[in-house]
Amino acid sequence: MVKLLMTWDIRPGKESEYFEFVVQEFAPKLVRLGIQPTEAWYTVYGSAPQILTGGVTEDRATLDGILEGEEWKTLHNKLMTYVTNYNYKIVKAAGNFQL
Repeated sequence: MVKLLMTWDIRPGKESEYFEFVVQEFAPKLVRLGIQPTEAWYTVYGSAPQILTGGVTEDRATLDGILEGEEWKTLHNKLMTYVTNYNYKIVKAAGNFQL
């Protein structure tokens, strides 16, 4: 299994719109696309990214196909209206917290 790890900061003034989008659209669409969410972390204190979230797929080819698809691009573009400092990486999935 491979894991997509994403980090970002919520745009100031967009917090309630962001959380509504994540709960009602982003997370459900990840599942429909084939990415199973595994964690979501919210940084309350410190200089780390405000949000760290991850999801897994069976293999790298599956994840690559999702990330190259139009549905992901549309979802990602909408996410960008709510966040800044977006970064991602793909790692081999482990059973514990990953950075």
